[in-house]
Amino acid sequence: MRDLIDRALAEDLGAGDLTSQAVVPPGSRAHGSIVQKAPGVIAGLAVAGAVFGRVDTAVSFEAVVPEGRWREGGTVAELSGPTASILAGERTAINFLGLLSGVATLTARYVSAVKGTGTTILDTRKTIPGLRRLQKEAVVTGGGGSHRAGLHDAILVKENHAHAAGGVGEAARLALAAAADGVMVEVEVETLGELDEALAAGITRVLLDNMSLSDQRAAVARAGGRARLEASGGITLDTVREVAATGVDFISIGALTHSAPALDLSLVIEVG
Repeated sequence: MRDLIDRALAEDLGAGDLTSQAVVPPGSRAHGSIVQKAPGVIAGLAVAGAVFGRVDTAVSFEAVVPEGRWREGGTVAELSGPTASILAGERTAINFLGLLSGVATLTARYVSAVKGTGTTILDTRKTIPGLRRLQKEAVVTGGGGSHRAGLHDAILVKENHAHAAGGVGEAARLALAAAADGVMVEVEVETLGELDEALAAGITRVLLDNMSLSDQRAAVARAGGRARLEASGGITLDTVREVAATGVDFISIGALTHSAPALDLSLVIEVG
């Protein structure tokens, strides 16, 4: 996180904050509040606080609300210290906090939409490069579940892998044979026939890619508890509950991390 913050600050500050150097009196001190201006779930307070700490250790940052709870708005953090230092970290801190709170907020909306169905909302690898860990943590803060961290910690046989291996069934068998103990093996299927191939190979987790609702219901019946099923592909807030109602165990949503709008936040300071 420190390297990420340093790169973000270097991008914004460069050789220095020309505006503050021009207009902020030397020795000026301020108290500031970060205010949530729209309903949502706060996530990323630790990274926001760390931004100000990297700018100047003389800046004090205190979160005043817990993460992971739906809030209508209000103050989320208080800070104090040299005015120029607070202003130097303002945009970078709020960029992180707004982005991550936006991810948590969108996740919470999806989780609320499937409440009572027993279906878990999952993230994907469709993250902003360099921000995956933080975005996936924000999904969890919003009440969702985190899928594999990357290509290195699970096997997910997708369409192109299956083509390369000679079909879903053969790819599934190869994946199971190669998997080390404890490594999840999941196979993506697009048809009920491919589902049958995956189940016959002994796969216990299957991704149903862009299947119709009727095919998803049929897949749940065919699996009969032998495999846990994950639906994915083009699922929106308007359609997620009917997908959950088919009986799938998981629904993965790329939009949680690649398209979540930032939560509206601002920093208000008082000098003196």
